[in-house]
Amino acid sequence: MKSRKKILGGEIKQYTMVIALVVLIIVFHIATGGRMITSSNMQNLISGNAYVLVLAIGMLMVIVIGQIDLSVGSVAGFVGMVTAISARNFELPWWIAVLIGIAVGLIIGAWQGFWLSKFGIPGFITTLGGQMIFRGAVIWISKSISVPAPKELKIFGAGHLPDFGREFTGMNNSTLILGLLVIGWYIFSQLRKRAKETKLTHESQPVLPLVIRIVLMSIAIGYLTHLFGTGRTGTSFPVPGLILVALVIIYHIVTTRTRFGRHIYAVGGNKSAAALSGVNVQKTYFLTMLNMSFLAALAGIMFIGRSTAAGPSDGTGWELDAIAAVFIGGAAVSGGVGTVMATIVGGLVMAVLNSGLMLLGVGADRTQVIKGLVLLLAVAFDVYNKTQGKKSIVGMIQQNFNRLKKTEKSDNSKLTAR
Repeated sequence: MKSRKKILGGEIKQYTMVIALVVLIIVFHIATGGRMITSSNMQNLISGNAYVLVLAIGMLMVIVIGQIDLSVGSVAGFVGMVTAISARNFELPWWIAVLIGIAVGLIIGAWQGFWLSKFGIPGFITTLGGQMIFRGAVIWISKSISVPAPKELKIFGAGHLPDFGREFTGMNNSTLILGLLVIGWYIFSQLRKRAKETKLTHESQPVLPLVIRIVLMSIAIGYLTHLFGTGRTGTSFPVPGLILVALVIIYHIVTTRTRFGRHIYAVGGNKSAAALSGVNVQKTYFLTMLNMSFLAALAGIMFIGRSTAAGPSDGTGWELDAIAAVFIGGAAVSGGVGTVMATIVGGLVMAVLNSGLMLLGVGADRTQVIKGLVLLLAVAFDVYNKTQGKKSIVGMIQQNFNRLKKTEKSDNSKLTAR
């Protein structure tokens, strides 16, 4: 157990959803006759779900402070429509239209944050009103018809990294370089982590678990690099995925290493105690809601880039997928608990479910039923594990295994004595 913990860098229960994600992908790959783990399907999976995962990052922070945002889908749809109309009707350059869309998202976030922070109206009510307002507004300003998006936005919603040098390496070299950079960064971060642990404990940390962990992770990253880089000519790792990776890094740093991030978890854990310790609760509420609408605006712009048009029904139901991703990732319903990395894993579980069920020909109706059941089971499993005095399923299996070994040793000892 100790050696496994050293190799993993933590308890195995921390990787429960990662293991579930891998198992789910393998099961669908077998069930679909090898159509799941292919370059084209994985590229579509990332680019087709990146906007929901962007929403999930913001939703995590909202849920951690003990609130919820039901308006993100409507806000994303409204901002997408504003961006498209600004470019078409006013003949503005695409980048100005994007800036207008982002500004509108920030204004909406400030509006909703104002009601929550200044008047104490719960986020559920504030954003429920926002959902109604902006769902109606997008239909109103669009006159219930789709509006073409600037063609330059396609790269942000469905673009790929440049394709070059394929004749020399047999794969997209942009993806190859990206994969090598990720492996290099991972090795550097692990060596830095080991150096810090050695400095804190004044003891030399074992090398073998570190080497095994680096080798295993490098193999995994290398496989993904090969998978994304060996698709048809002109394809590579999707640009929406690159945007998502950048946001994950930024928000991981924000939530774990900044004062604002610490305040978010403090408010979610105990609002009264946070206020007594000097945390500005109102400011934390305001900035969190502002950030949520900013990410909703970004998601809306990414989506119209992929679909090449803004429609009056864009964003419908997106908030539910974002909320599901956060809770499947292990965030606490009561607030104060949750991480960006785990939320992305939860979102990928939902994305794999969508993709796998679609490949199997399962209808949208049954897909929704299955996703609902998965959400319920994931949250129930998490609550069970966190209940005081309860053991995780992995722990119970290990405990039973150890008990069986002790029984066998005892029986063998008795036979030897006879």
